[in-house]
Amino acid sequence: MSEIASSPRTQRPEFRNINALSDLPTYRLPPAGWVSILHRVSGAMMFLLMPFIIWMFDTSLSSEFSFARFTSAFGAGVGFVPGWFFKLVALAILWAYLHHFIAGIRHLWMDINHAVSKEFGRSSAIVTLVLSLGLTVILGAKLFGLY
Repeated sequence: MSEIASSPRTQRPEFRNINALSDLPTYRLPPAGWVSILHRVSGAMMFLLMPFIIWMFDTSLSSEFSFARFTSAFGAGVGFVPGWFFKLVALAILWAYLHHFIAGIRHLWMDINHAVSKEFGRSSAIVTLVLSLGLTVILGAKLFGLY
């Protein structure tokens, strides 16, 4: 017992809390971290915008009159809300769905193939970001009438 008490203690590494103002702006999050955070954000957006999604689905399918009202909401707006705002919300839903879907496929692929290497995580995260943003731009251009 006396040997343990008299042996010199090794120094432990000293950890400190981060300072949000000085440390966070200099921290570079890897692409896999961005995909992970955006996966959660897109899921929350889809959940919070569910009433708008249900309204769009119900209004577009109920009758010819409701479909005409639906298309005019995206063109002229409703009340004090302009039509471009409805298009922006629809674009946000498009991005959220596309990103969540592609990131979900990425996670399923990693689970099935047990591919959890750093290189695969980085490359698949970049593919996820490029695909979701690229498809959003293409569909957004159609939504805003560019083609």
